Amino acid sequence: MQKPDEGAPPVVGKAYEFVLWLLPKVENFPRAHRFTVGERLTANGLDLLTSLVEAAYASRKDDLLQTANRKVNSTRYLLRLAKDLRLMSIDSYGFSAEKLDEIGRMVGGWRKTQPGRA
Repeated sequence: MQKPDEGAPPVVGKAYEFVLWLLPKVENFPRAHRFTVGERLTANGLDLLTSLVEAAYASRKDDLLQTANRKVNSTRYLLRLAKDLRLMSIDSYGFSAEKLDEIGRMVGGWRKTQPGRA
């Protein structure tokens, strides 16, 4: 498996791995939910990854990291909805929630290192 840019912060790699795991899961959602909950989950995961990649190479990162943080939180709710609709197993939900928590902590830590933040 090819690794994302070695110069990027570790959270970019974690988000990449999360999206790589998520996309095939969504493909297995029943048709009735694949184009609603599944499409939204896919878009959020890709938006999260994109925001983090952009932040890695931007001089002003705070807005991008804030966007990434919002995507982490909205993705959590969509994953919980997918679990409650039985679109994914409890184990898959647990795995994804754990990964998102880790990404969220990393984004929060990165935000705290930005100039002008306490």
